[in-house]
Amino acid sequence: MKKILAGVAAAAILVTGVAFGIPVRTEARDYGQTGQAFPVIEPDLLATIETRLKRAEASGELARTNEMFVKRAEAKVRRPTPVGGITPARESREWDFDPTVQVEHDVRDQKGNLIAAAGQRINPLDFVAVRQDLVFIDGDDVAQIAWATARYTDLNAKIIFVSGSPIEAMTSRKRRFYFDQEGKLSSRFGIEHTPAVVHQTGRVMRVSEHVLRKGRPG
Repeated sequence: MKKILAGVAAAAILVTGVAFGIPVRTEARDYGQTGQAFPVIEPDLLATIETRLKRAEASGELARTNEMFVKRAEAKVRRPTPVGGITPARESREWDFDPTVQVEHDVRDQKGNLIAAAGQRINPLDFVAVRQDLVFIDGDDVAQIAWATARYTDLNAKIIFVSGSPIEAMTSRKRRFYFDQEGKLSSRFGIEHTPAVVHQTGRVMRVSEHVLRKGRPG
């Protein structure tokens, strides 16, 4: 009974010391080994991967997987993911896009000469001219393709698909087409409908969405 009381008292002292921040002296004891111990054995990760690859190669699974990836990549190139949210134009719209940007940090050349200071606003059209129009169309819409190819040549415009297969169109029509990957260009210009045309007008880019009239592709 005395031993039990002594143990309870010791526990109470320990709890009190922890609760009030009073340093309490404790002693660690080595009670020795009380059971059988076993070494930790883990398989080598690289060896496991190599073994699985060899099995996949021997069974032909690796070759089938590679062929599947090649076909998927080829299909993605031939028909990229369509740009979401773009529909045929139901009414004509026109607006200006100002490409001016503000420099965040000083820009210097290799010799340390200042090219542009932080905070400076720069319009790229002050230095370069965009000589080709950008024509955005739905590549799966025959009427839009006919409208664009009748109005524009490879010299005066780049015809850019927002859906469809530019490779198939190039093969059948013997001219160059492009694709707006991930909708980066159309979203930058604020295009929501096709056909849409972007061309330079002075220090801005003029953007226009056109409504196609039936029977008048040109």
